[in-house]
Amino acid sequence: MAATIYDIAKKAGVSIATVSRVFNKSGKVSDKAREKVLTVANEVGYHPQAFAQGLASRKNNTIMVVVPVISNYFFMEILGGIQDKLSEKNYELSIFNISPNKDLKKQVEHVLKRRLAEGYMFISVHLEDKDWQSLQKYNVPITLIDEYFDGFDSVSVDNSQGAYRAVKALTDRGYKRIAMLGALKSSKPIRDRLEGYKRALEEAGIEYDKKMFVTGDLTNRDGFTERAGFEAMKKILKMDPTPDACFCSSDIQAVGALKAMQDAGKRIPIIGYDDIELAEYMGLSTIRQPMREMGFYATQNLIDRMNNPSKAVSQTIYTPKLISRNSTALNGSKVKV
Repeated sequence: MAATIYDIAKKAGVSIATVSRVFNKSGKVSDKAREKVLTVANEVGYHPQAFAQGLASRKNNTIMVVVPVISNYFFMEILGGIQDKLSEKNYELSIFNISPNKDLKKQVEHVLKRRLAEGYMFISVHLEDKDWQSLQKYNVPITLIDEYFDGFDSVSVDNSQGAYRAVKALTDRGYKRIAMLGALKSSKPIRDRLEGYKRALEEAGIEYDKKMFVTGDLTNRDGFTERAGFEAMKKILKMDPTPDACFCSSDIQAVGALKAMQDAGKRIPIIGYDDIELAEYMGLSTIRQPMREMGFYATQNLIDRMNNPSKAVSQTIYTPKLISRNSTALNGSKVKV
């Protein structure tokens, strides 16, 4: 149960009237009392708007999805799965778009404090464990998608294993100089995928060369854009000698990478990551994440949590699958799955 004005008053050792005056900014309140009330409110995740609207203590049948960017094939696929589940239930869907260029934790706290929904799903919002832990004080149903923290329900994919499978498929074909078209290393998915890339190389007896990890110059959306993929592939094709093949850390980047190869009149085998719908039409070999399924089951987990706050935490980690298409074809053959 979310904290109320009564809880604040009791913990701060002041009257309910004093708490009300602090939040309503009416009447005289000593600086000491005001500071104590605000400190306690912050500790328990209380926000006055929630009390004023009565949203902290009654259901409003709204689920809020929080994403760092909405114009992205990956997010749209997950949102499709969320809508599939909500179409069976009597819940409204609200979408809140946070800025990846601002303090993510502060933005998440702002969303939770407002209590505008009964439950929240965070898609690809990557925070440190200590930050997720501090957000437990808000005591609201939360499910994470494409992220993991043992204190919240979550649905994710083993990114390290996915990258490993992609690179192993290339090393099994005898490729030695395999570039990784990456993104910002501060991104959790990239850290995991880089670990899988290195593991596959090591297993094949290939030494990791940091120069083979290549990114675009633009860092918006952590580098997961078509333009970043285009820029990175231009760099890869200028390397001497040219890499034998490329593991691309997302299908979105692979779109740009394929265009760069087309413009240069060069081609190397490439494997993407995600298996967005567009990948099939591009003939892109890729690592499939069950995105729509992830959205569907994450929504079910959240609804279960909303109806039963004391249920055990649910952690679902999918194993990604290699999908072989024409982008890895060589002399008419494909990378074997």
